[in-house]
Amino acid sequence: MTEIFTPPQRRVAIVTGAARGIGAAIAIRLAADGHDIAVVDLDAGVCGDTIAAVEGIGRRAIAVAADVADEAAVMATVDAIAARFGQPTVLVNNAGILRDRTLGKMTLDDWQSVIDVNLRSVFLLCRAVLPHMRAARWGRIVNLSSIAALGALGEANYAAAKAGVQGLTKTLAIELGRYGITANAVAPGFVVTDMTRAVAERMGMGFDDLVAEMVKTIHVGRPGLPDDIAHAVSYFADPRSSFVTGQVLYVAGAPKV
Repeated sequence: MTEIFTPPQRRVAIVTGAARGIGAAIAIRLAADGHDIAVVDLDAGVCGDTIAAVEGIGRRAIAVAADVADEAAVMATVDAIAARFGQPTVLVNNAGILRDRTLGKMTLDDWQSVIDVNLRSVFLLCRAVLPHMRAARWGRIVNLSSIAALGALGEANYAAAKAGVQGLTKTLAIELGRYGITANAVAPGFVVTDMTRAVAERMGMGFDDLVAEMVKTIHVGRPGLPDDIAHAVSYFADPRSSFVTGQVLYVAGAPKV
């Protein structure tokens, strides 16, 4: 007889890099969907706006400071969240950094720091929450990849990390489906965030000029917004998406693959 996996009555979601931007939008959307939210960021002190928004919806929220690339910190973080809220059964790996340079100018530290935050952390968080999801016999893992996984000038480190996220996600889907756990990835295109504003600054151009240049390749005629990504994550985190796993959804305003 086919087993029917059912979500727990109280769903707890961990969202990394959720102090601002895409991560904050995801946390708020998942709260609106009925999740209690653990907001994980390097500095818990900057998570106040996200916490207030989640609590304003009527859901519980906690801010946890953690270096998501540090194994011990990740284990302690997941343990603390489970002790406070109960078993986390939704995980959104959103935390990420950029260290853009062309290959000839890229240092080993540029490479390793991006791999650690953007890929190593995904492995660590997924492994840490797995016992909780297996015990609940239900889980949703949503990993943030990027359109850069297809290749991006000056982003060999970021592209490699985000392509790695896709391979890891597809493998998790194969390994974990039997436990009622799905794993999917959302790959944003160009999105208006503090990170992309910083990219424009490093390039020595105005942000409006960067947006105008990027929109030339976006068929819907506008840049992405954090809410666009949050809506996609919400779909993968929903109990009704139980037959969808191992997928990469490009949220980029244009067909890419």
